[in-house]
Amino acid sequence: MTCPNCGTPTAASPCPNCGTALAQYPAGPVTTAVLSPDEARNWAMGCHLSSLAGLVIPFGNLAGPLICWLVKRDQSPLVDANGKESLNFQISMTIYMFVSALLIVVLIGLPLLFVIAILDIVFAIVAAVKTSNGEPYRYPLTIPFLR
Repeated sequence: MTCPNCGTPTAASPCPNCGTALAQYPAGPVTTAVLSPDEARNWAMGCHLSSLAGLVIPFGNLAGPLICWLVKRDQSPLVDANGKESLNFQISMTIYMFVSALLIVVLIGLPLLFVIAILDIVFAIVAAVKTSNGEPYRYPLTIPFLR
């Protein structure tokens, strides 16, 4: 660090040359790296495709988009928007699945579970393809939890 008053390089506070008190940390805002457009589009697409982890891991449909969104949301508005959209859809689908599971008692729940699972997979793939092409995509049947 250099003394802002006299320009002497020093690590001590106060400056041994002029006695100016030096801050412990450098002044200025903390900057976050910004993603290139291609990287941002890939991460945004990853937010949608990572929801397919739910096919293998319980609640992976929520964990995948959540992790992608939390890691890169500050570096790109595109990733932030697509991560929120994917999370909102996956939370909505999880709620619909629980309601369908309760309706198994009435015999309508099993077909509903199948339909919801297929729609979840199809819409996630469509969203990833649209995002990859640079087109915005809004999921249908989504409850907006995150804005």
